[in-house]
Amino acid sequence: MTASKVFDVILGILGLGTVGMLIGVFMGDGWLPVTLALGTLLGAGVGFLGGRGFFLSIFIGTILGGLLALGLGGTEAVTVGAASGAAMGGFLGIWIAMLLETWQQRKRPLP
Repeated sequence: MTASKVFDVILGILGLGTVGMLIGVFMGDGWLPVTLALGTLLGAGVGFLGGRGFFLSIFIGTILGGLLALGLGGTEAVTVGAASGAAMGGFLGIWIAMLLETWQQRKRPLP
């Protein structure tokens, strides 16, 4: 594996592993190992497939969702706002990637 691919895998493990750990903390200590393992495996898989842009969109969505929730609902709403923002960031990141791929395919000549 190249250094860039290793970096993507480590970034994925850190990102989604952290999300899994936080979900496990909220669900209770019995769920912590399960959610941490799932987050780590998903993060490694997405990182291996080259999901750096996907992680960036999730990060931006998390920050924006948390800030919006803080402004609208106070500190009690930050967790839900950040989680919702992360989900929307992921969806928008995939949607934008699909649109970019479609636009690149339209520029190629037909065989």
